[in-house]
Amino acid sequence: MKLRNIVPFLASVALFFASCSRTATISTDPVDYVNPNIGNISHMLVPTYPTVHLPNSMLRVYPLRVDYTGNRLSALPLMVSSHRSASSLNVIPSVGSGSAFPKPYLSYDSEKLTPYRYSVYLDEQDITVDFAPSHRSAVYSFGYPEATPELTFLGARSSLKSEGNVVSGSQPVGRGARLYVYAVTDIAPADVKSSATGDTLMLTYPAGTRTLGMRYGVSFISIEQAQKNLEREIKSFDIEPVATEGRRIWNEALGKIRVEGGTDNDKSVFYTSLYRVYERPVNISEDGQYYNGFDHQVHSDEGRPFYTDDWIWDTYRAAHPLRVLIDSQLESDVIHSYIRMAEASPTHSLPTFPGVSGDSHSMNSNHGVAMIADAHIKGLSGFDLEKGYEAARTAIEERTLLPWANAPAGELDAFYKEKGYLPALKPGEKETVANAHSWEKRQPIAVTLGTSYDHWCLSLLARALGKNEDAEHFLQCSYNFRNVFNPATGFFHPKDRDGNFIPDIDYRISGGPGARDYYDENNAYIYRWDVQHNIDELIRLIGGDEAFVAALEDMYDTPYGMSRWTFYNTLPDHTGNVGMFSMANEPSLHIPYLYNYAGQPWKTQKRIRNLLEQWFRNDLMGVPGDEDGGGMSAFVVFSMMGFYPVTPGSASYDIGSPVFERITITSDKGDKFVIDAAGASKDNKYIQSATLNGENWNKTRFPHTGIIDGGTLQLEMRERANRSWGTE
Repeated sequence: MKLRNIVPFLASVALFFASCSRTATISTDPVDYVNPNIGNISHMLVPTYPTVHLPNSMLRVYPLRVDYTGNRLSALPLMVSSHRSASSLNVIPSVGSGSAFPKPYLSYDSEKLTPYRYSVYLDEQDITVDFAPSHRSAVYSFGYPEATPELTFLGARSSLKSEGNVVSGSQPVGRGARLYVYAVTDIAPADVKSSATGDTLMLTYPAGTRTLGMRYGVSFISIEQAQKNLEREIKSFDIEPVATEGRRIWNEALGKIRVEGGTDNDKSVFYTSLYRVYERPVNISEDGQYYNGFDHQVHSDEGRPFYTDDWIWDTYRAAHPLRVLIDSQLESDVIHSYIRMAEASPTHSLPTFPGVSGDSHSMNSNHGVAMIADAHIKGLSGFDLEKGYEAARTAIEERTLLPWANAPAGELDAFYKEKGYLPALKPGEKETVANAHSWEKRQPIAVTLGTSYDHWCLSLLARALGKNEDAEHFLQCSYNFRNVFNPATGFFHPKDRDGNFIPDIDYRISGGPGARDYYDENNAYIYRWDVQHNIDELIRLIGGDEAFVAALEDMYDTPYGMSRWTFYNTLPDHTGNVGMFSMANEPSLHIPYLYNYAGQPWKTQKRIRNLLEQWFRNDLMGVPGDEDGGGMSAFVVFSMMGFYPVTPGSASYDIGSPVFERITITSDKGDKFVIDAAGASKDNKYIQSATLNGENWNKTRFPHTGIIDGGTLQLEMRERANRSWGTE
């Protein structure tokens, strides 16, 4: 880079980050603690991405490279249409390409990223880049050297055109859905070159152009709507007001929870986790209308935002319950949106993994019912409970329970209804059921346990609607987990069609890739505890409190018993291990809190703090497994605050061990719930005594009603456990 260019560039970068990213030691704003690079290097599977976006907003981007250590950016993104997917449309700034299209691999340096702003220096071409997003639009600023500047737009199977200083077009994003873009530059190009397929445009700007501004809007409805979105949200090429507004919006969202005490690293882990919870679902309403991928039509949103892009198998456990606390209106709108999806769907059933292009119906079970039951039991309204119940009932009773299969109920579903469990194949037995996924298999234990919980949630909704016969039936179905419990071993064990337990099961590793022949992604040690809705019965099955605690300890104590390569080659999702416990996968999230139910809450306090310290850190590998858009991060938010919703659908929370001395949660109504954890620190993790709203509290659970209208949970924290506290 020439000296005369680098000096103003470095000065602008220094000014930007002096104003927008104060160091943690002097920070007063929550967004300054956010480190989007936490977890960008994966322990095994998919890492986190440093996403630049506004909370729950349609437009999201992150640097396009193989992973954090990727040596080059493939391009600069315009829009990520689905969580963890590649950017749908991209742009490449370049100089001196002449008649050839520039290569889509950019050497880069000096990358700076916050939730609301991104800058990078493309060192080989001496180009500076600055970016800030709004909700459905964004603005780029490019600084060029003394050369002929170029800008290339591209997207797979896209259709692009240039007219004056406007580039517009669209790209398919799956199952009939399209992403539309309308981009405007502040200088008209001198020349435009298009590829033969129309999916690449190279615009050359007048020689001597040193800065180029580009603002653009996106839409899932039309190019015209993308233009309206842009003109409504971003009216100039000045990045500063967009970034300033983005910073304000992030501080407002993150500021719903204020923490005091702890270290700067603690605050970074906490607020980065909270930032990730806001990555999805996304509001795709555009001027009062939205594209619905379930019927491929544009609908009026009737004055309420429409949300999509959610993986409910991951997020029902903690992300949805967290929104109930800090943004109940948004959660109500989300549920209302999913009921709309069911109404538009040919199957009239709740989605499991809703996206812009419809439901991918991934993983197992139909946990959308848990999302609705949890919201209803905690007092949320604003959605049609009857319609929600019918959509959930249809999903569970009339669609197949087989994982990753969006099909009507079939022979295995009939077997489940008759026998109360999904049968496993015997060793060497070939699959004959057409809807069984060739890779994902039947997952019979995961499906039986997950459906038992779904039936419990369905019974709650039926009871609330006065459907008492349905409620009783589904309540009885919720006990189906008993049918696969092996009393000889104390584990949930796959059974064949004849009711016999499959022989020679190694609870650590049996079941093929991901243990999917029997479980799913996790082994039997994790699914041993997958009875969120009836922990008392699980304790009884295992043999009482002492046996239950011993079984928990055995899980943490059991070693791989084989090389790590052998273990992870079979179970790559089962990372973040402490013995056979996996911190890296969502079915594990409630497990550390289960000591509370067997009279030894001090072990929950110990375990939670140890797991947070071991696996969630302010560094590039500070997330132990797949972070599915808030699913795991919400566990961190709750656990660092000192409580957790072990059973979504129950209006209560389990107490753990708060990391901070004081936590203030502000509800939609402005009521404040304060957790005053006197003395909390790295060493002081054990609760000595507690009061809830002035009442002595010797229980490990407290009700939602004790928090939602404001109040105080006061905890005295010390270094050694008080083993009698919480045993009432």
